[in-house]
Amino acid sequence: MFRDIDAVRTSLASQKYIANETIATTLFLANKLEKPILAEGPAGTGKTELAKACAGALGCELIRLQCYEGIDESRALYEWEYAKQLLYTQLLRERVGGMVSNATTLAAAADAIAQEENVFFSERFLLARPLLRAITSPKPVVLLIDEIDRADAEFEAFLLEILSDFQVSIPELGTIKAVHRPIVILTSNDTRELSEALKRRCLFLYVGYPDAAAELAVVNLRVPGVPPKLAAQVVDMVQRLRQLDLRKTPSMSETIDWARALVELNVRHLDRAAMDTTLNVLLKYESDLQKARRLVAPNDAAELGEIDPRARRDRDRDRDRDRDRRRQ
Repeated sequence: MFRDIDAVRTSLASQKYIANETIATTLFLANKLEKPILAEGPAGTGKTELAKACAGALGCELIRLQCYEGIDESRALYEWEYAKQLLYTQLLRERVGGMVSNATTLAAAADAIAQEENVFFSERFLLARPLLRAITSPKPVVLLIDEIDRADAEFEAFLLEILSDFQVSIPELGTIKAVHRPIVILTSNDTRELSEALKRRCLFLYVGYPDAAAELAVVNLRVPGVPPKLAAQVVDMVQRLRQLDLRKTPSMSETIDWARALVELNVRHLDRAAMDTTLNVLLKYESDLQKARRLVAPNDAAELGEIDPRARRDRDRDRDRDRDRRRQ
């Protein structure tokens, strides 16, 4: 579905997702080898967005399974619609009565009903959950199994058959194999160690925080109308904050939110006033806000986060001129 690695990067870029060489190569190989991707890394670094961008690039439906503690196969795979079965039973009561009217014993009546029990355990009464929907879809799909590390180890083991053979076993219906093998992306925030069996079935991809250049490119792409100087200052500040011992490190998505908030407030450059009033968009704890405010002295407020080399040269030139004037 992807011609080559460059096609992967171009296709993802069309969905406003900037993929580095490792991400593009892993997605290309997962497509060719028909293996799932296990994308691991801090929250908010673009793992879920990768699945969304992949689906958009390929024109496929995105089917998402959000994992949580206690999730089981009835929420992930399928369940029987008992209310619908009961309704049909009530509607067909007379028909059922006619079937057993000639039975002389309870055993005979039970045998007569048993001959028709498949009617009530057929696909008509099957409620497909995300995993079954992905397998039975008549068209190729992208299956996102989000935050697999939040699920229990038992559920992780349950996934192994699907990730190995792309098939599921339903006792009443038998084994159902995938019509089309979905592209599967599992994400993990590394809150617990995943099993070797799961990892063995996947291509591993670590998605960490981007460097300054990559993050700046993402901000410019995802925040229309952001002034170049402001974008550079925002990215530089976020990069510096990630070096601090914070309760919650700013994510890539929060960088984008902060830049959008500043644009909505018509901020052209990041000064101390703008930072003080909008940092709560970026940071989520008061202790982190206090550390961020101490990071930059008030006298340096006008120069927050200049990472554009031309801006640095202009600043240094102005400083030299001021120094020469004072000497004269």
